[in-house]
Formats: sequence, C-alpha cells, structure tokens
Amino acid sequence: MSSTVDRFHAAVTVLAGEGRMKKRLLKAYTENLGDIDQDDLPIAAREPFADLQSRMRAVAPLHTESRVYASVRKMSKRDASQCSAIVLDIYSELVRQPAAVGVPAPVEDAADIPAFLVKSVS
Repeated sequence: MSSTVDRFHAAVTVLAGEGRMKKRLLKAYTENLGDIDQDDLPIAAREPFADLQSRMRAVAPLHTESRVYASVRKMSKRDASQCSAIVLDIYSELVRQPAAVGVPAPVEDAADIPAFLVKSVS
C-alpha cells in the first residue's frame, strides 16, 4: 500500500505545481495513477477512485490521442478541478490509514505487549 500512497503523493505534488490545470491533471493521472488497481486501495477510497477513472476515460479518442487525453481535453476547468479534488481526497484517505504510511496502529493496552517488543522512545 505504501507504493500506492507514494503514487498519490506524487500526483498531488504535480497537481499543486505550475502550469495549466488540465495539463497538470493529465500528467498527474497518466504518470502516477492510471494503472493503479482499485483493489489496492482501502474500501473507502475505491468508489471515489472508480469515479475518477470513469471521468478520466469518458471520451473516445480522436486519431492517435489516448482516451485519457481526449477526456481531459473535453473537460471544463471546473470538471478538471473536481477530478483534482478527488485525487486529493483519496490521498487524504490513504494517509489517514496507519498501515498505509508505516505508522504503527495505536495500542490500547501496552501491558499485553511483551517487553522485548516494546521500542524505547528516548
């Protein structure tokens, strides 16, 4: 999952960068998100990701352009902004999941953990 988190982080970084919104969205999706399997995402992120994929592949391509390129080309600025917001929302969901970023889950009762497994903080 951390690879998926890294890919969404990279996409968000592209979206926050310079340039036109639709070009940033195209780059963020094609370079980082286009080949992610939604089964690699937590359940809460699967539906928004399916929505994003649908929006990013909605338009049939002309000539040699890709389906994603054609879809972004036909988007309004508002549609592109909404897709960018979906990417950010999914990334936020991923980083809220402790296992997704390598942060140990909180332990309710440390007394149940053997002493040799407890890591000193100091």
